[in-house]
Amino acid sequence: MLKPLLIEIGVEELPAVPLLKELSEIEKKWSVLLEKNGLLGQFEFYYTPRRLVLWHREFKTQQDDRVEEFYGAPVDMAIKDGVPTAAAIGFAKKCGVEFDQLSQAQKGGKEVLYFSRTVEGKPSSEILGEMIDQWIKSLNFGKSMRWGSSSESFIRPIRWVNVMMGESVVDLELFGVASKAHTHVHRISHFESKPVKSIHHYFDLLKEGSVTLFPQERRENILSSFAKLEKEHGITIEIDEDLLDEVVAITEHPTPLLGSFDASFLQLPPEVIITSMKEHQRYFPVFKNGKLMNAFVVVSNALCDDFSKVIEGNERVLRPRLSDGLFFYNNDLKKGLSTNGLEKVVFMNGLGTLAEKIKREKVVASTIANLIYNNINTNHLERAMDLAKADLMSEMVYEFTELQGLMGYYYALALGEPIEVAIAIKEQYLPTGQDSFLPSTVLSSIVAMAIKLDTLIGMFSIGEIPTGSRDPFALRRAVNGIVQIAISNQIPLNFSTLIDQLASIYPQAKEYKKNVETFIIERLPGAYPGINPSIIQAVVAKDAFVELDVLEIDRKIRAVATIASSKSFLEGFSTFKRVSNILKDETMDTAFKVNESLLEADEERDLHRLASSAISSSYNTIEERLDALFALKSPLDNFFDNVMVNAEDLQVRANRKALLGMIYQEIYAIADIKNITL
Repeated sequence: MLKPLLIEIGVEELPAVPLLKELSEIEKKWSVLLEKNGLLGQFEFYYTPRRLVLWHREFKTQQDDRVEEFYGAPVDMAIKDGVPTAAAIGFAKKCGVEFDQLSQAQKGGKEVLYFSRTVEGKPSSEILGEMIDQWIKSLNFGKSMRWGSSSESFIRPIRWVNVMMGESVVDLELFGVASKAHTHVHRISHFESKPVKSIHHYFDLLKEGSVTLFPQERRENILSSFAKLEKEHGITIEIDEDLLDEVVAITEHPTPLLGSFDASFLQLPPEVIITSMKEHQRYFPVFKNGKLMNAFVVVSNALCDDFSKVIEGNERVLRPRLSDGLFFYNNDLKKGLSTNGLEKVVFMNGLGTLAEKIKREKVVASTIANLIYNNINTNHLERAMDLAKADLMSEMVYEFTELQGLMGYYYALALGEPIEVAIAIKEQYLPTGQDSFLPSTVLSSIVAMAIKLDTLIGMFSIGEIPTGSRDPFALRRAVNGIVQIAISNQIPLNFSTLIDQLASIYPQAKEYKKNVETFIIERLPGAYPGINPSIIQAVVAKDAFVELDVLEIDRKIRAVATIASSKSFLEGFSTFKRVSNILKDETMDTAFKVNESLLEADEERDLHRLASSAISSSYNTIEERLDALFALKSPLDNFFDNVMVNAEDLQVRANRKALLGMIYQEIYAIADIKNITL
């Protein structure tokens, strides 16, 4: 039998960020419990800051009966001379029956002891309490708290519980709170609890009490009101999706309101104003004709006819925030950009202070600059490296750490530094993710690469290697960033060579170069989304040889990926894999020389002629070379069909292997295709 089921857990206001982080797991964890208890079915999950709600339109009122099966020891071990052994008696005891109630069954090709019984399903009302308790306690919101005399903890105190199946209240208790047919509406609408007559009445009651239960509906209401404000005032509201999610999570009856602040604060960098509004107040910034306005949008949870006081209150709260920002900004400009003090800030034990890190970064930057034929202004490069971390000592970045780099850019411009230097300071952390912009100038690119490379090599040089999901210095992202920047600017960067060149400025942890190379190889697929990872490995890691010339491997990876998707590659793959298997005991740095006088069959002479022509020809691209080499599939097949490679004559055998070797060696120089999985 099926009945509707409503589960409402009422709490004090939930903090938005922990709730949103766990949001994707909440439904999964309930589904696991439903399946475990034989009650799996469709349901929906809703939330407001004061409630977590599970809603089943149809819910089993009783578990299905199930069959429990038990398999014991093999019969020949369990019964000796017709008498049950200790293993048999123990199995019967485990099943809760006498030995003569056991039977036998086949398992794993053996006859074993067997017992089965039918377990009658329980009424779901009897197990719901335990299920809800397990579900609530499985939710991971980070920090939790205790309240009252309870020894249990949750992210916020639980104030009411309402579990209804059909028209009846399910008798259960959660954190000492008994389930009752009542709920709370918007606290401004009605402070005390209200009785719930039925599940249908519950939804109507919330609506009448100004609670928009469905998160998607709250989101749509907010966006609709944004659109009205934009049309009415000729403005554009910047919608930050993460901020919108937070606002949806902290409101039950959202009402967007337009407020303003003193225009004198617009002398601050826009990012300072926006960050102050978003981070501290959850306000949305407002633009007009592409420029930041002295206005903001706050999403109120209040219920009233006149929101003027609400707007005034929010304007009053924002004013001191912006005043602090302006004070920090002017103070920082008076002090100027300086790294004084960074010599006292430890970057990492074993790698010294931030001042020492800057010195290493300058060496790395100079080394990279020497790889480029462009006319790099070395004075600008040195100045950018000197000032890149200067804003870490500013009052503004101390208050808003997320503005590091950006504030250095604004201060550098205000203090008369060259625009190229200022841009390099701003872009030093790019790219920040897979879809992030790259540095916009060559100078910025060198600065960004130098900072990432120093951190990467430095951490490995002291044995600090990322493990599992732990990567506090974002070294995985750093590798992808370095590769993307080098390719974008066509900087001929070879990781292995560079590590050797910079060895003198780092501690010498055991095998740190090898560990860095392995780490880079493992991370390269992240720089090539959509490309078969085995192709990347085939290009980069060939036996003991590692190729980490960024531009060279980029050309090869893209060429092999293009060819690998072609019909000729798919047709020829098995043939060339056969070649590589024959040569598995040969090293590819061998000079394969073919003695033409030992070529006996027409098929091997034809193969040698065609292969020599393909190898000696010049090509404009790697793709053209691979196409020519893969065109040898047909003569190779003829060779394998008519010629025995492992001839009795050892000289002939070696000559035929040399013929295959000269062909595969050309492919191997691009990629060890035997390692490609299709």
